[in-house]
Amino acid sequence: MRRSSLTVVWFGIVAGCAVSSVLLGAQQPGVDLVLTGGKIITVDDRFSIAQGVAVRGDRIVAVGTNQEINRLAGPNTRRIDLRGRAVMPGFIDNHAHYQEEGAYWTLEDRLDGVETRKQAIQVLQARARMKGPGQWIFTLGGWAPDVFTDDPRPFTRDELDKYFPNNPVFLQFSREQYYLNSRAIELTGMEKMTDSEIRRDASGRATGIVDGDRVGGILRNASGVLKNIPAEIFESSSMKMMKDFAMAGLTSSAGACQYENEYRQWIKEGKTVSMRFFCFSTSTGQGRTTDQVIAGIPKLRYFDGDEWMDHVNWGERLVNVPDNVYDTKPTVPASTWNEWGRMAKAVAQAGIPVMLHTTMEWTIEEQLKQIEAFAGEVPVRGKRWAFMHMEQVTPNQLERMRKLGMWIAIHPRGVISGAAFVRRFGERGYAMPNLKAVQDSGIHWGFGTDAFEVNQFRPFTTLGWAVTGRLLGAGTITMKYPIGREDALVAHTRNNAYFVNRENDLGSIAPGKLADMFVADRDYLTVPAEEIRSIKSVMTIVGGRIVYDAAAETATR
Repeated sequence: MRRSSLTVVWFGIVAGCAVSSVLLGAQQPGVDLVLTGGKIITVDDRFSIAQGVAVRGDRIVAVGTNQEINRLAGPNTRRIDLRGRAVMPGFIDNHAHYQEEGAYWTLEDRLDGVETRKQAIQVLQARARMKGPGQWIFTLGGWAPDVFTDDPRPFTRDELDKYFPNNPVFLQFSREQYYLNSRAIELTGMEKMTDSEIRRDASGRATGIVDGDRVGGILRNASGVLKNIPAEIFESSSMKMMKDFAMAGLTSSAGACQYENEYRQWIKEGKTVSMRFFCFSTSTGQGRTTDQVIAGIPKLRYFDGDEWMDHVNWGERLVNVPDNVYDTKPTVPASTWNEWGRMAKAVAQAGIPVMLHTTMEWTIEEQLKQIEAFAGEVPVRGKRWAFMHMEQVTPNQLERMRKLGMWIAIHPRGVISGAAFVRRFGERGYAMPNLKAVQDSGIHWGFGTDAFEVNQFRPFTTLGWAVTGRLLGAGTITMKYPIGREDALVAHTRNNAYFVNRENDLGSIAPGKLADMFVADRDYLTVPAEEIRSIKSVMTIVGGRIVYDAAAETATR
């Protein structure tokens, strides 16, 4: 992409008016916030670089040189000297399960970003001391033993017993494997189960390792770790989660909004909600027939919210078809796909944007065939139709999607599970997905995570994987088709704004857009590629408000 210097642009001036910048600065009141002396990575359509940015209220009013931005400051303006640091647009995750996770964020013992076995044990031991004897130590995804650079072996019952003699332990590696100690095995009744997914030693004793999600899910439910979550921690847990997102530069997300009313109430009360949520809305539901779902479509309402929370698309399924990245063969009968097509056509006729769960090549193929069958009569072009996840999309399928006017939301679960993909799928596992093919296809696409069971949540970890091809931690395993830094960054910012129907508000640092941005501790464009995954925010701004300031956090400790 071509870079160019960016001159100051004034928001709110009618095009063609010849007004000098000095006069304009004198006529308008001082802005609320200016950031100068830095490297503003705007991620606009020219990928322009500036020195400063000015904010009034919740919007950016100018981007330009230090002199141009300082001219806008008044006596009450807050001034921030960036001291050469880079400023980037707030990241947008085009699909994750954030509100659900917030309910138990402080209860779960997350291992996102932990890259050694030694550190993982230390983190979990610290949590055990904090929680006390008898309390569950559990993590429900976002990590893999494969990422440990010192010892990538699965955890065993005996090892977990050694480090956690007084607590039941349940560790979930995506939907690939589960690890339990003796206390957890006893409490879940696992030793008495006869399922083949439970690994046993020569004597028939359970080793604590369970393969796959079928039995792993049964054990997770049996543990009860998500039952009776204390209502009094819901708000504090959700707020802590959003603070952790702010530290990662993450300011907007899309997906299910199970607690929409609670978040709206916090906003109404003036509490610091530092994440924008763009929500699914569907007429599906347990036990509903296709006819009932179609009959409910006219009652749906979209774009009825505001900049903080809105209903923007249908997701993540139509007819509930089994489709898991660990499947080894198709399992859905033709009759079910025909029902899927009938429902899809009805949603397209209503003009509703969609984002649909799609992982395996055969699932992509069947869904594409159904859409191609009705697209001549009911086009999806221009309706923001997207398939998401997309580990096994092929070049042929990319071209057919492009012709239909469809988009792709990539959720690279291989960031943590890439080694497992290689074990399961062989050579193909090194390109799940083939990012270069997606980028070169010309199709509109963006990054999400699908956190939290199947992936970690930090955008810079995703970008580091995209640029280097290195699977987090996993030795010499490298994805074969990485992409450039600028393309990767666009996919997690500007391109994602289209998925949430907010391209005029989000995704880049530009006059008129919402002031969602962060100051990075290192320059994404110049830092060694291997360090990208560890970049952090030192200050995050959402809607013109500073919602995270590392310096202030340090000063109050």
